[in-house]
Order: sequence, then C-alpha cells, then structure tokens
Amino acid sequence: MKRLGIALLGAGRMGREHAKALAGIPEARVVAVADPREEAREAARYLAKAERSYAEALEAIHDPEVEAVVIVTPTATHAGLIEAAARAGKAIFSEKPVALDLATTERALAAVQKAGVPFQIGFQRRFDAGYRRARHLLDRGAVGAVDQFRAVGRDPAPPPIAYLKESGGLFLDMAIHDFDLARFLVGEVESVVAYGAVRVDPAIGEIGDIDTAVTLLFFENGAQGVVENSRRATYGYDIRTEIFGERGKLVVDAVPKTPTWYYREGGLEADHYHFFMDRFAEAYRAELEAFVEAVIHGKDPHPGPEDALRSLKIALAATQSWKEGRRVALKEVSGGASL
Repeated sequence: MKRLGIALLGAGRMGREHAKALAGIPEARVVAVADPREEAREAARYLAKAERSYAEALEAIHDPEVEAVVIVTPTATHAGLIEAAARAGKAIFSEKPVALDLATTERALAAVQKAGVPFQIGFQRRFDAGYRRARHLLDRGAVGAVDQFRAVGRDPAPPPIAYLKESGGLFLDMAIHDFDLARFLVGEVESVVAYGAVRVDPAIGEIGDIDTAVTLLFFENGAQGVVENSRRATYGYDIRTEIFGERGKLVVDAVPKTPTWYYREGGLEADHYHFFMDRFAEAYRAELEAFVEAVIHGKDPHPGPEDALRSLKIALAATQSWKEGRRVALKEVSGGASL
C-alpha cells in the first residue's frame, strides 16, 4: 500500500485536530510536525504518530521524505508556506483562507499553478455527510431550479481579541465557510449586500470588526440567498442550511450531538454540539482522506485553487459592502480586508 509522506505545519488547536485525523488514515504517513513551540509540536507529533519534529516549517517542507504538506499555521503565514511548498514540488493542503487580500492570494495560487502541484483548500463542510447528501440530491434535480438559499452560522463565543485582530474580520474568518457552501450548493455569486453590528462585545467594535452580520447573496443564476452569522450562541455551535426550489427544499439542520431526544414531563431535551471541532470531526477526517487519495492517485483535489479564490472574493465583497453601505459586485473586488 502506497503511503503519502506528510508534514503537518502548525500544532495549535486545529493542528492537533488534523494530527489526530491523519493518524487514523492508513494511506497517510506523518513524517514530521513543525511548530516553533516545542511543547505544542511534541504534543502534535505524539497525536499524529510523526517520526520527527522541526521548529521551522521550511525545514519540514524540505525534508526529502515529505511529499505533501498540511498547513494549519496562523493565516498570515499561509501564502508564504504555500509558495515555498509549491517551489519544493510538494502537494499542498491549506486551511482557509490562503491570505486576507486578493493580490497575495493570487500570487500564492499562481505559484501552485506554475509548479503543477496538487492543492486543496480546507472547506471541510463539503465533506460532511449532510452537505454531501444535499449536493447529491441537487445533482439529481430533487428541488428543481433553486430559488433561495439560507445559511445560519453561530459560534458559542467569540475568539480572543488578539486572534480577531489578525483574522481579517467576521466575513473572512467565519462567514467564508457559509459563502463556500453557497457556491457548493447553488452556484456562483454575482453580488452581495452585507450588514454588520456589534451585539456581543464592545471590544470587537473597538478593533473595527463586527460580531453579528446578515449578508444577502445574489447568484449569477438568479437565485437569492441570506447568510446569518453571530459570534454568540449560548447553547453551543449553531449551523443550519436550507436550499429552496421549484419542487421542494433541502434542510441540513443542527442535529443533537447524541441522536437521542429525552421526552419528559414538561417538555423534552437533547444535547448539542459545543463547537466546530466536534460537529465536523468526521468531515475534517474525510477532507484529509480525500486529499491523500487524490495525491496518491494523481487526481486534482477538491475544493481547489479556484474555490479558494472565489470564496475569498465573496468575503471581501461582503466586507466592502458593510463598510460602504451598498451592494457590491464581485467584479469590483480588488482590495484586502484590513480592519
């Protein structure tokens, strides 16, 4: 059995999640883990059953036994590591986004194209069983022409302010997953109107960001969409999606974490997913399995460079719309997302 030699770059929260997932993929061999923090990289090395670790990501990239990299480092480092891995001829999986502006993103993806290496962007929801089933039903024409799309994405609590300062803002850090789902399930977006507010923490407003938003999507095929996002859901992680069309609708709902409803006097109760790591644990593993399989068999991984670029454009357009108070067409987008 062919096993793909992988370097895991980044040993933070998501790095450790990917370490556990990679350890369970028979075709994946984690050669190395890289992170400047010794304790973190050794913990991830243990989880991934990696053979060695490096303080510098470039050392891992240039390890001769490494054939592919999984990039889970801070967002500001993604583009540079993508370019370095491409020049080294390594297959690339990167968490979203590639960068917080179009110019840097396009430069990194151009390096990927020039090198001809496989590239996959980390939109894990596409690999969730519910969303995959919805895509399959749409391909069969289950709802006919899609008229409306609705997505809700709410986190249990905001990340630390230090993280938010570097995140690019709510649309690039959080809503971008819903924007990718809109493309995955309905089609390309032509323009957006976005509204934002600070409803959760005044400190978020002080850094020029928002914690609550509604984005209207206008698709090229004529469909309309609404995306609702919030940094606060006291009951836990809240993700749900609806696709409505001429012959019916599809709903991917917020199911209980344990498939049990307790009916009792006075009502009923069920548990709930706390955050995205447990809600999408299987999807994170599935996306890495798909990446490994594609690279081993010489196929193009998906979602790929074009998906990374187009979802970023929607997020940038939403940011611009919120700031300028107007409808923004994606063809207008050219700047970054500095807060």
